[in-house]
This record gives sequence, structure tokens and C-alpha cells, in this order.
Amino acid sequence: MVFHVITIFPEFFRGPFDYGVVARAAQAGKLRIEIHNLRDWTGDRHKTVDDRPFGGGEGMVLKPEPIFHAVESILPDRNEQDRVILLSPQGRLFDQREAVRLSRYRRLVLICGRYEGVDERVAEHLADEELSIGDYVLSGGELAAAVVIDAVARLVEGVLGNEQSALRESFQDPEAPALLDYPQYTRPAEFRGWKAPEVLLSGNHEEIRRWRRQAALAKTARMRPELLEKLRN
Repeated sequence: MVFHVITIFPEFFRGPFDYGVVARAAQAGKLRIEIHNLRDWTGDRHKTVDDRPFGGGEGMVLKPEPIFHAVESILPDRNEQDRVILLSPQGRLFDQREAVRLSRYRRLVLICGRYEGVDERVAEHLADEELSIGDYVLSGGELAAAVVIDAVARLVEGVLGNEQSALRESFQDPEAPALLDYPQYTRPAEFRGWKAPEVLLSGNHEEIRRWRRQAALAKTARMRPELLEKLRN
């Protein structure tokens, strides 16, 4: 899989993808992350990417021309295996199911918004969809792009050393995709008087499986009770 990120701050991505699972996967050739400077597709000597909004208002708006030129240059052979995504507070909420869906594409182009927004013609006539990582406003789409790439990349075949490790994480359990992950414990078995559950030390895999299921339900009810409504429905 190939991720293309269009941004006016390419330096932002020097850190997020230099470590951990995504970095190892890129080094192993399981995926590629290409960072593109939007200013490379401007036509004036000032490399202008924004302008004042029609109708007045605060701030600046990213212009459509450089974004269209960038996407059309990156994907000259654009087809159904490609997906162009505008990262925006107005977009559909990105969650684990969205990550699974996006992991099935061959190439993802992520457009990072900035300032007061992006000319609406990008959303209407260029992007396949708009996505938001939460109901809050960020300074730009770069953080959102990093989140989307990390969540999607780890679902690509061969990225995780153990393919089973992603199957029962929070929101990923095939038997209950709305549940949070069960609590985890490791050595020492007792720390400052707090003991790990005895069942986890028993070696009885069926008992452990049942305990984990109940513990996941209890944690979801405590931390995210609204998710249980999805499970009931």
C-alpha cells in the first residue's frame, strides 16, 4: 500500500513515521509513505496556496488549483483502487471500521487542510470523501493524517509481526467489534499489594478466554457505555 500526503508543512512528518511498526514496515517494503509539498504545484513566485474567503470572514482558505494539480499529478492513472481523502472537521468520523475499509485500497491520498478550510470545490469534485478524527478542531490536517496512516497501516498484510495481534484489540474483536480491549497484566504478579487476576496465571485457556470477555464488557461499560448500545443493536 502507498500513502500520499499533501501538506504545506512536509517537515511535520519527519518524526511520526521514523519509529515503530510503521517505520519497520516501510523499511521492509510492506508500504510506502510519500510526503508532498503543496507549494510545489503553485504557479507564482511566492508559491501561494491560500487566499481570502469570498463573502468576507476571518482567516484564509486553501486554493483549489494547487490541490487539484497535486492529486492529478500524483494519481495520473487514478482508478477504483485509489482513494482521495480530505481531512476535515466536517468529515465522517474516522474509527476502526473506517480503518479496515481503507486498508483494502492500493493507494490513499490524504489532503491536509489548514487555516479556515479548503475551497469547497475540492470536497465536491476532487476528493472521494471527507474524514474527521474527532469532534474538535485542529490547527491542520497533519495530525489527522498521521493518525489515519498509523491506524490503517497496521492492518496491511505483513506490517505486524504477528497477524493475530490486531484481531482482538479494542474495536477489532470479530465477535464484538464495539468492545474495548480486555485489561492486560504482566510481571510481577503482585505489585505494591495489587495482584494480577489469578485466572490469568492458571494456564486454563478456556477460563482465561471467558474472564477476558467479561473484563472487556466491564471495562467498556465503565469507560465507554455508549458502545454497548452498538453491541445490543
